[in-house]
Amino acid sequence: MGVVTDIAKSYRAPRAVLRHRLAGGDNEGSALVTLMLACGLIFVAQWPRLSRLAFETGQEVQMLMGATLLSWLFIMPLVFYVLAGIVAFVLRLLKTPATGFETRMALFWGLLCAAPLWLLWGLTAGFVGPGAATTAVGVLALAALIYFWGAMLSEVAHTPKKESRDV
Repeated sequence: MGVVTDIAKSYRAPRAVLRHRLAGGDNEGSALVTLMLACGLIFVAQWPRLSRLAFETGQEVQMLMGATLLSWLFIMPLVFYVLAGIVAFVLRLLKTPATGFETRMALFWGLLCAAPLWLLWGLTAGFVGPGAATTAVGVLALAALIYFWGAMLSEVAHTPKKESRDV
């Protein structure tokens, strides 16, 4: 399945899509690509808001976009890796069958699935400006991230792994 198709299907069955994504085995490259794609989309979502901010305050839009680029494409991926590591550690203490890779993919795929709502938030912030509508869309986007991450984390935490036998 394609990424866009999987994102759309995740709104109906997030656990099944994550199982499909994990079926290919542990591929850290795919996890990193998923995270960078999500962070890249959220960075693009900031453009209308930053353009409005630059117009209203007289700041240079390039400076604002540069700072946002640094934060979303260099700093936030590290934050998400640390967050996924902490969750994996906690799940290991709770003796769940989830691996570190699965907990990372649950977070990264949840973030990518919520990215379209972050794009909507950016458009709302850019065209409507600060207010109730922007706050409501932001809360919806955050709630979607929490829902996707929770559902997918629940899937990896409760799915027993196949026993590997040494031959």
